[in-house]
Amino acid sequence: MLVIRLLLLVAALAPLAWMTPATAAACGASAEGFPAWLDAYRETATARGVSPRTLDSALGGVVYDRAIIARDRGQRVFKLSFEKFAARLVTPSRLSRGRELLRRHAGLLREIENRYGVPGPVLVSIWGLETGYGADNGHFRTTQALATLAYDCRRSAKFTDELTDALTIIERGDMTAAQMRGDWAGEIGQTQFMPSSYLAYAVDFDGDGRRDLIRSPADALASTAHYLKGKGWRPGAGWAEGEPNYAVFLEWNQAGVYARTLAYFATRLAEGQ
Repeated sequence: MLVIRLLLLVAALAPLAWMTPATAAACGASAEGFPAWLDAYRETATARGVSPRTLDSALGGVVYDRAIIARDRGQRVFKLSFEKFAARLVTPSRLSRGRELLRRHAGLLREIENRYGVPGPVLVSIWGLETGYGADNGHFRTTQALATLAYDCRRSAKFTDELTDALTIIERGDMTAAQMRGDWAGEIGQTQFMPSSYLAYAVDFDGDGRRDLIRSPADALASTAHYLKGKGWRPGAGWAEGEPNYAVFLEWNQAGVYARTLAYFATRLAEGQ
């Protein structure tokens, strides 16, 4: 029996031997354990090939950010009715600006649609809803936001992976750690890509040799179209609720009220209203 118990104990402990330091480190709900967690995470990132230079630039000075946690806990806007949510976001000024940008970027949007099958009104609507057409990409330090959310117990695994992807973007030279600023949950650029989506779908559409979703509207819009195509966008199909492409809007944002508002906004722009 003793031998059996020992064998069972070894079997139970064996998976722990494969755990990375960041996985083994406990998540937390206060700043107290964050430095230890971050040290363990650095070891994991190093083991995955992230250079000390990237780690120092990206994680140096990073602290537990209570403002990020407050934002994560306070997303009440998505509980609004569709009528209130849409009225808040699809304003006359945003519609007017969207129509202007459709005209200004008509040639670019045609090129993007020819390649990815996603029409201009859809892309411009996402652009407008996410950042006011690039006017407000967010000011949070991305690595600090992601590290805080990775340490937090609510969605630790998801944001640990996103943090590693953010370091990968820096490591490969797409942007520096200082340039990597965005919204509170780690979104980057004019249409707010999470780092994992950036790695999977960001494209250099303006041909300058860089995937620049922060400063290049061409790269941001084409990357958005690439994402939607990758999630199943069907060229020529409708996007209203109940039509084939509506499900792709839910891939962009799982909140039903957001998807309905995006469909409504894109339809208004497509119809010139």
